Amino acid sequence: MKIHIYPDYNTMSKAVADLVVTLVKQKPNALICFPSGESPTGMFDYLVQYVSLGQVGFSQTNFVGLDEWVGLSKENDGSCTHYLEKHFFKPLNISSAKVKFFDATAANLDAECAAMNEHIEKHGGLDMMIVGVGLNGHIGLNEPGADFHSYAHHSPLAQITIDVAQKYFTNDTAVLTEGITLGLRHLAESAVPVLIAGGAKKAAIIAEALEGVVTNDVPASIFKTLPNAQVFLDNAAASKLN
Repeated sequence: MKIHIYPDYNTMSKAVADLVVTLVKQKPNALICFPSGESPTGMFDYLVQYVSLGQVGFSQTNFVGLDEWVGLSKENDGSCTHYLEKHFFKPLNISSAKVKFFDATAANLDAECAAMNEHIEKHGGLDMMIVGVGLNGHIGLNEPGADFHSYAHHSPLAQITIDVAQKYFTNDTAVLTEGITLGLRHLAESAVPVLIAGGAKKAAIIAEALEGVVTNDVPASIFKTLPNAQVFLDNAAASKLN
């Protein structure tokens, strides 16, 4: 695991975007997993800017979405898919054929998980999997207690995740109970696992995850076991590291 610390969120975001660009230039048809949420927004802004300047192209690149709130359609403005479409895929007119999301409204969620696992395997695995971290240490929607050896799965959400998620819903309070997500085994098997975190509110969990014991009570602590992992933090998020 290599930890990179930057003065501010903007500088950190540019560094993560640059890492993505380096990968895509080396392997144009790479398979990349992108997360939603506050942490990756700056990265997406830079990637869109780079494309507009002709510095990179994603026409051959393949993507998967990290997770989704069970029961929410992609049209819901609080859904993870809606976020990714808004900040990356639609601005760059990326073909839907190059992107796979979970259908969190599917009648058979186990089949959705199996289809995602098969899709990733068909592409030879993930070349890069970018994740943020929740205040309770969750990765994607792998909540505390998640099996480090799990592939895609669906499971109940922790109350803190439900509470924090309400900020993404502009109209009504969302009734969230379960998440569907890539698993921690996907992270471990990806060629380049990437963790991004910004802001002082993430400082305590970052310190616990990166300097505490490895335990599925803190899913993000899996990064301590991943030799190829890259961790990107701003000074605020890194402020409680020794």
